[in-house]
Amino acid sequence: MALNLPLSPHLSARFSADATGELTIDGAPEWFAEESTQRLREVVLRRVGDIAASAGHPVQLMVSDDEGDWLLAVHPDGTIGDEEELPPEVGVAPAAAASSPSAGGFAALLSPEGSPADGSSTAESSAAEPSQAAAGSSPVGSSPVAPVALLPRTAPERESFLYVERPRPDRARRGVRGALARAGIPLEPSAGELREREELDAVSRHWAGPRTIAIVNGKGGANKTPTTALLSAVFARSGGSGVLAWDNNETRGTLGWRTEQDAHDATVQSLLPATASLLSAEARTADIGHFVHHQNADKYDVLRSNPTMLATEQRISSADFDVLHTVATKFYRLVFIDSGNDESAERWLRMIDHTDQLVIATTALGEHAEAGALLLEALLQRDANSARLARDAVVIVSQSERTGPASDVRRVAAGFEPLARRAVTIPFDPEMHGGRLAFDTLAPRTRRAWLRAAAAVADGL
Repeated sequence: MALNLPLSPHLSARFSADATGELTIDGAPEWFAEESTQRLREVVLRRVGDIAASAGHPVQLMVSDDEGDWLLAVHPDGTIGDEEELPPEVGVAPAAAASSPSAGGFAALLSPEGSPADGSSTAESSAAEPSQAAAGSSPVGSSPVAPVALLPRTAPERESFLYVERPRPDRARRGVRGALARAGIPLEPSAGELREREELDAVSRHWAGPRTIAIVNGKGGANKTPTTALLSAVFARSGGSGVLAWDNNETRGTLGWRTEQDAHDATVQSLLPATASLLSAEARTADIGHFVHHQNADKYDVLRSNPTMLATEQRISSADFDVLHTVATKFYRLVFIDSGNDESAERWLRMIDHTDQLVIATTALGEHAEAGALLLEALLQRDANSARLARDAVVIVSQSERTGPASDVRRVAAGFEPLARRAVTIPFDPEMHGGRLAFDTLAPRTRRAWLRAAAAVADGL
């Protein structure tokens, strides 16, 4: 059967057994979901009736479901029928014949049991409404139909097949518990191992934008250089490349002496004339390698000062420091600065202005600890940024003497607690006193202490 109806609008509907359906209007889909298939058909046909009313004439609707295809004519009043009942003035655009009988047969589609939507029998319906039966059309349903509930024009929500997380039992990985877990005994990690994992996560992060960490103490021999090198090693080994240790010392800084040297002997003084080239658009990441010294095992780079030159021959002005810092933060994500002892030097003061996290390095010796405390108190009075750095500072107290009691280290750390955000301690380790600094040579408990210290620093970045 063909229906002689206007071509526009083009309407088709598909009903699913789960009471969801799709009505396509000139290629644009609308989705519906109801509590039953019967209700779904009523709502969709009411929507099509509204479209017919807006068009001012009956419209052609192709309906598809699990039982077949149905070609219908839907009137502006919501009734359905075939072309024999259509007024002659309606346009003449022939449509393809449906694969199943339509119009009369669609009453059964509306009510799968063969009864109208109001639940009465077919005979009762025919007797009550003889004029409609004679005309060959049937209403959508005798009960009132609520306003059409349209779903958003997007695909139905569903769970992704990707990234399905399957919970796995947490097992110990370290020490005796870890060995037993690997042997098949399901032991959970200890509290100490869980803390270590949290600290590793903290130092492995990559922050948005570079960070500068200054290691300071106005007293010489307070452990600034080992603190700079070993913090750099922890962050580089755990979080990957992009870590620089910078010797900002004009009075014979020893960071270069205590770390590996590359095939060249470049220093800060070598880098200064090349800053414009390194800041150009043509500069490549590897170009910085001409001026820094890579630590093969510990994965960070060192920018050396020249300990053989007099301080008067290697002055760095504030402007010089600014451009050096710009180069450093272009090529590195973390910059650790080993400061000198002259807190009045331009390069020292400008370092503070660029610092994101302040670290006070000290030993348990009274003169070192007092110098660190006085520095924090002075920074509280300098300006707002310096005061913030002082309040958020991390103090790292190292046991510098083999025979020194551990209680002295804990006492000094406790004394800094009112002045700084955190105070952590490092046990005595002969590998920190003289010679090249390398993380792998430290005792296990010393490495663990440096991880704890680095995590305290990371919390402030």
